[in-house]
Amino acid sequence: MNIIEHYFPDLSPTQKEQFAKLGPLYTSWNSKINVISRKDIDLLYERHVLHSLAIGKYISFNNGSKVLDVGTGGGFPGIPLAILFPNVRFTLIDSIGKKIKVVNDVARQLGLKNCQGLHMNAKLYTNKVDFVVSRAVTNFPDFLKLVEKNIRLENKNPKPNGIIYLKGGDLSKELSGFEDRIDIRPINDYFNEDFFNQKLIIHYY
Repeated sequence: MNIIEHYFPDLSPTQKEQFAKLGPLYTSWNSKINVISRKDIDLLYERHVLHSLAIGKYISFNNGSKVLDVGTGGGFPGIPLAILFPNVRFTLIDSIGKKIKVVNDVARQLGLKNCQGLHMNAKLYTNKVDFVVSRAVTNFPDFLKLVEKNIRLENKNPKPNGIIYLKGGDLSKELSGFEDRIDIRPINDYFNEDFFNQKLIIHYY
């Protein structure tokens, strides 16, 4: 939890309390359902919570924005972002029902009113949003085909509406042909931990 307060020193008391609850909640759920890899649960705040919040360093969503988290798993990056941006509406979808059960229980126990988990395939989600976020659920061209229909064209945020994707490694082949519509930022621009070496924020607009 200290790592979150280190990089986000202006959190409200409510946000600090919500972030502090994430550890016990996910540890409890992980004992029943393998939501997070066993080797990562002790590093939840660095490898999952802080990783998700890299998006919050890259962009500050305007109040009233709508964000769709596709392939959220147990709620990343959506739940940490919903804590960070309480006036932004987050919809978290995943095709695995038991993971969405975790998402909705965690959101309920945190008192998050701006976060909803839906058990569904992204192909079937048709609502328009300002941003789609995700943690590398598939290769980027396939992901783009899946969610491009959901991106609202008019823009009311400090950065253009689009996809904000967390992924690592050499993406030169994967992103070939998209260069003029993509902004790439190393997460190490924001966080110093070795875990974030070669991990990237990809903003397609």
